[in-house]
Amino acid sequence: MNREQWRPFLQQWSGEWIDSHDPEKDAELDEAVVRDRWLGFAPASEEEIAAAEARLGCTLPVSLREFLAVTNGWRDAGCFIYRLAGTAELQWLADSDREYLIEIYDELTEDEDEEEEEEDADVINEGAVLRRSLLVSLDGDAADIFLDPGDVNERGEWTAYWLASWSGNGLEPFDSFYELMHDQYKSFHALRKPEGETKDRWDEKVEEARLAALQGAIDGPLKVLTEAEEFGNERALLLRFQMLTMLGGGEHETRISHVVNYAHHPGILQHPLFGDELMPLVFEEDHNRDLPHGWSTLRFSKENGPEWVKSLIADHETRRAAPDFQLSFGNPEFNAAVRHITDRLAADLVFQVRDPYEEQRRNATYEETLVDGQYVMRVEMRTLAVSTVLVSEESEDGVPADFEAHDPFGAYDRARERQRQLIDAAWPELKEAIQLWRPLHEDHIAPVVLFADPVLAEMITGERGREILSMCREDRPDY
Repeated sequence: MNREQWRPFLQQWSGEWIDSHDPEKDAELDEAVVRDRWLGFAPASEEEIAAAEARLGCTLPVSLREFLAVTNGWRDAGCFIYRLAGTAELQWLADSDREYLIEIYDELTEDEDEEEEEEDADVINEGAVLRRSLLVSLDGDAADIFLDPGDVNERGEWTAYWLASWSGNGLEPFDSFYELMHDQYKSFHALRKPEGETKDRWDEKVEEARLAALQGAIDGPLKVLTEAEEFGNERALLLRFQMLTMLGGGEHETRISHVVNYAHHPGILQHPLFGDELMPLVFEEDHNRDLPHGWSTLRFSKENGPEWVKSLIADHETRRAAPDFQLSFGNPEFNAAVRHITDRLAADLVFQVRDPYEEQRRNATYEETLVDGQYVMRVEMRTLAVSTVLVSEESEDGVPADFEAHDPFGAYDRARERQRQLIDAAWPELKEAIQLWRPLHEDHIAPVVLFADPVLAEMITGERGREILSMCREDRPDY
């Protein structure tokens, strides 16, 4: 990043920051900032930069050097850094009033398990990094920016680190000072959501990605949606979630809790698709209970959500409690085709063999306790009771044979094997049914509600989900 590139980037950032300034919540802007629409200062001269390098005893990395040639210091580098140093203010962390951070991370490093360090070659010695690092930030919300001269890439850039005591992530690395600044710029957009050219540009890119996804493109739209989501675009979040859910993988972004977050994404819970496509996933997640530490989006929202969220959940629970309630998979033609598959499978005796672990999962109790200064989740499960079960298998002559078994684990395992065979055999029929699917809203690009049915969720592997996404799903809405 040279100074010709830094200037327009910082100028745009300045304008967006000033326009999004809230006088009731934010610190007062300097008169010079408002007058010049510039968060920076006058450029540093070559002599000032050379003097700083002589004082520090090193040549500064390219992106920082070019940054200083545009502005000798900076105000509000994101929402948590209030001032960046100019040439006269740059100093080694070890010589600053924040050298205590070195001692803190030295102690943390000493406490680490040596075997874990040997297993993970990428683990960095954070105390050692901080001891040799250049402090670039002057003031912040318990957050700092450092540059590490001990880790230099082929472009002469030092690895940059973001450290916020409240994040719990330790030192977060970036390839260069510019990459870290760009990440702070994205964070500013995600938190403030300022109107302007940047937002408009991402809105256009998200719409292009949506149309491409409906035509069967996958990787290109995903790349655009991922970056748009980092800029706080909620529409990108919803579209990307649908694609990632179909692709599987179990990553954080594919979990319903990532989207149904009333604190960070209230617009998603008020979206027309929420009740039809996302709420069933919330309930299925809770039903599964196959979650880390007993986590449940439903239970957390019930206990901690605002009244309007609790009301949404209560309304859905009321509908689910009705005797004639059936999960809807979308537009009528598609719903009928999918229900034909699920009803046929559910009628088979092997799907009626009870899971001996289900009662354990449903009735498990989770208690968070403080142990040695850290919270630990304690899980209690009831003892399983062995009971007689009815199992249906095909005999050698192909005729189903029912028998009783007093081994619920063995019987269930045999039933599960047969279930998997039937589920796999039904996949071509579901794939054919996708031709009947129509979006319920313009932001609806994949039938993720299918994953609210455990049988269909098992059927749609990551590979099959990719097949579905690669099918042309024309934008012929059913709304």
